[in-house]
Amino acid sequence: MAGHSKWANIKRQKARVDAKRGKTFTQLSRAIIVAARNGVADPNGNFQLRTAIEKAKAAGIPNDNIERAIAKGAGTFADDEAEFEEIRYEGYGPGGVAILIEALTDNRNRTAADLREAFGKNGGNLGETGCVSWMFDQKGVCTVKDIPNEEKLLEASLEGGAEFYEITEDDMAEVVSEVADLENLNQTLQESFDVTDVELRWIPSNNIDVTDLEQARLLIKLIDTLEALDDVQNVTANFDLADDLMAASLS
Repeated sequence: MAGHSKWANIKRQKARVDAKRGKTFTQLSRAIIVAARNGVADPNGNFQLRTAIEKAKAAGIPNDNIERAIAKGAGTFADDEAEFEEIRYEGYGPGGVAILIEALTDNRNRTAADLREAFGKNGGNLGETGCVSWMFDQKGVCTVKDIPNEEKLLEASLEGGAEFYEITEDDMAEVVSEVADLENLNQTLQESFDVTDVELRWIPSNNIDVTDLEQARLLIKLIDTLEALDDVQNVTANFDLADDLMAASLS
C-alpha cells in the first residue's frame, strides 16, 4: 500500500494550488442512480446509496433532484429511458504512468471516444482492459477530521477493521480498510470522530516519481480533462510529484 499516501497527497496538493473542481450535479446524480439500482432504493438499507446521497447534499444538490435520481435507479421514474452502467477504463499517461478511470455511462461508444481524445491530446493513450489494473488494489477509505488523540484513532480503527491509517498535515486522517469492512469502519469511526468522506478508492501498489516539469504539466492537464467529463466519476494514477513541482506544473 505504498501508493496510498502519495496519490492522496497529490490530490491534496492539487486542491490547495488549483482549487480542485467539485463533482458536477450530473456525476453525483449518476452515482445515486447506480447505487439505487444495485441495491434497495432505501438509503437506510443501502450503504452505497446513503453515501452517494450524503455527497450530493454536501455539494448542494436539491432534495428534489436527489429523489428523482433515486426513482430513476429504482425504475419508478416514468420519463427516464437511460440505462447507466459502471465501466472501468485503463490507460497510460506521459512517461508510462498508469491511469484508472471509473465511469458511469449510458453510451459506451461516446465515453470511449471522449476518453481516447483526452488521452491523445495530452500525451497518453487509452489501453485495453487489464493493462494497468493489476497495479492497483481497491480499498475503502474514511476521511476523518480534527484528530484530538491518535491513540483513540488507532483504537477505533482497529475495532472497525481498518488495515492502516495516515494522519495528514491538516490534522485529518485517512483510514483504509478492505472494501467489505468499509461500512463497519465508517460506523465505528462516527461514534468518536467527524467522518467527512467515505469512498472506494483504487490505490497503486507502486509509484513513478515524475521529475520533469513538462511531463508533470501534461499529467495534471490529462487528469483535469478526464475529471471534467460527465461520464467520469473517479480518476487514479500511480505517480508522485514533489510539492514544488506540483506548484510549478499548475502555474
